Amino acid sequence: MFENSVTRLRDEQRQRSRREFLARGSKLSRCEQCLLATRLCMCQQRPEPVDGVAVCLIYYQGEVFKPSNTGRLVADVLADNYAYQWSRTDPDSDMLALLSDPGYAPLLVFPYEYSETERHCRSPRVLDRYLEGKVPLLVLLDGTWREARKMFRSPWLTSLPVIAVEPEALSEYRLRVAAQDHQLGTAEVVIPLLSRLGFDDAAQRLDGYFTVFRENYLAGRSNRFPSESSRAPED
Repeated sequence: MFENSVTRLRDEQRQRSRREFLARGSKLSRCEQCLLATRLCMCQQRPEPVDGVAVCLIYYQGEVFKPSNTGRLVADVLADNYAYQWSRTDPDSDMLALLSDPGYAPLLVFPYEYSETERHCRSPRVLDRYLEGKVPLLVLLDGTWREARKMFRSPWLTSLPVIAVEPEALSEYRLRVAAQDHQLGTAEVVIPLLSRLGFDDAAQRLDGYFTVFRENYLAGRSNRFPSESSRAPED
């Protein structure tokens, strides 16, 4: 059974929970790993993980159980991955240690308009200077837009540099997914950021993986099968 930080967090939260989390479509038979309909499981299409860039996913309560969540796709693609449950007043000590690890350069992914200019890593020169000699660590706030804004105000995140996806980098995804800039799914935001950081291979793998996920997820909602191109290859 494949395991990453997201599946481990999901198991931990399930063990601690006093009641089962029931997402929309909870009566559907689902794969325990990818959470898609069993007949549309995409586990065999998981790409080979990429090294050199890390991700820290901070989940709002209940988000880790949602089949629509794409944070787990990022954890599948990036070998160096971490996932934690958000708490405003009692943050995970391991997470705080990770964010202060001198070997990493944490970048809080959020629209620039919600943070002070001095925190922005918009300029390539500023970004390169900050990353020099360190592993980029993308810090993602995973929840609804309203929940993400709430998490963004956490006092233990206010000192982190901020990076956002520029509008021109989103043009391709607007053609495929109707959404506002700040309402894109986690994986959709990470794809152009990986390219900007110079990890084009990781971006391409996540892009293809997300495309399969989107089609299979929508197929499950509409009770149909995805196109032949999105099915796992036969042996």
